[in-house]
Amino acid sequence: MIQIDILKTPIIALVALLGACSTGASVETAAPAPENDGPRIVQPGAPGQSSRTFSSTELDQVEGVSYTDADVSFMQGMIPHHQQALEMTALVRQHAVTEAVQRMALRMEISQRDEIALISAWLADRGETIEMSNMGAMQHEMMGMLTPEQMQTLSETRGMDFDRLFLEGMIQHHRGALAMVTELFSTSGAAQESTIFKFAEEIDADQLMEIERMQGLLNQMAR
Repeated sequence: MIQIDILKTPIIALVALLGACSTGASVETAAPAPENDGPRIVQPGAPGQSSRTFSSTELDQVEGVSYTDADVSFMQGMIPHHQQALEMTALVRQHAVTEAVQRMALRMEISQRDEIALISAWLADRGETIEMSNMGAMQHEMMGMLTPEQMQTLSETRGMDFDRLFLEGMIQHHRGALAMVTELFSTSGAAQESTIFKFAEEIDADQLMEIERMQGLLNQMAR
């Protein structure tokens, strides 16, 4: 009996010790969350990494990237820029003779109209005006835009000369749009909002590709 009591004693003590630790841990785990903490969102981690938890305030800070004055000016400036491109493509239906030029102009017309709608909606949703405050006589000084004299010459030209002049003018026009995108991305704090960034990035990629295609058509005409 004496040996049995001696063996039991450490076991009982150990059980008591574990019980005390368990009680302390449960009290710590059950501590109430701070008041006004709000709902929390768990972002699953990558394989092998732990998840991350955001409070509602932290989530607002992550997702609440705002637009800047440079973003607004860029979007406002793209409307007249695109509108002139539509004026140029409208002349293609009347005067172009090359099928490749006609097909390219049609694709441009569709994409430019869609982008004007996107820009207009973006500005309206944010309570911004469609027109730039300093447009007026400064409109044709925008990057890459054809002057009134260039537009007049284009409208009066016919046949292959028109096709060549259209391609040269649209390349100039597209390069101006690329310069506008470059200026936007080089402005501190600009193009951080997801819609602006994606739109500007797509303009950069699409118009660079179209410039290469138009230059290829010009090279074929020169042979």
